[in-house]
Amino acid sequence: MLSDLSPVIAASARWLLSAFPPAAGPLNDALAEAQARHAATIAAALRYPTALDAELLNLLGPGGSGALDQVTGGRPLTDAVPAWRTRVDETVVSWAACLLADPALAAVAAACLAATHHGAQGVGDARRLTIPSPRDHRAAPLLRHPDLLGPVADLHRESLLGLLDLGPALASPGPR
Repeated sequence: MLSDLSPVIAASARWLLSAFPPAAGPLNDALAEAQARHAATIAAALRYPTALDAELLNLLGPGGSGALDQVTGGRPLTDAVPAWRTRVDETVVSWAACLLADPALAAVAAACLAATHHGAQGVGDARRLTIPSPRDHRAAPLLRHPDLLGPVADLHRESLLGLLDLGPALASPGPR
C-alpha cells in the first residue's frame, strides 16, 4: 500500500463499503474489502501521482465524504461526523467506482501506474479489478454493479478518462 496515501485509501475504501455493502458473511466481507481497497489504491496513486501531490494532500486534507453522502442519499450530514469520513477523497472514490464497474478501464488504469511516483510496486496485482472472478462478483454485488455505482462514478469519470487519455468513447461502462 502507498504509505503516504494510506489514510485516504483506507477511508475511501471504507466509504465505498458502507455505501455499497458486501453480501453477508466474513469471506464476502474480506473479498469486498480487498476489491474496494485495491480500486482506491489505484485511484489514489493516479490522483496523487507525485510525492509533492501526496504531501499537499496530507497538508490540506482530502475534503471528506459530505458530497458523496448527498449523492448516494447516505447518512445525513451532522456535526458529529466520524473522523474517518474527513479523510475520504471524493475524486478517489469516484475513480475507484469507475474501476470497480469497468474491468477494461481498470486494466488501463493499472497499466498507467508505472508513470506515477508510486509505480506499480505498492499496488500489487490488479487481477481482482481487471479479471474479477464470479466469486468476486458474488461477494460484492452492489460494489461491482455499474448502475448502482453510476452516480458516484459519474462525478469524476471525465477527469479519469482524460487523465488516461481515453476520451469520451468510454464515458460509460456499457448499457444502463
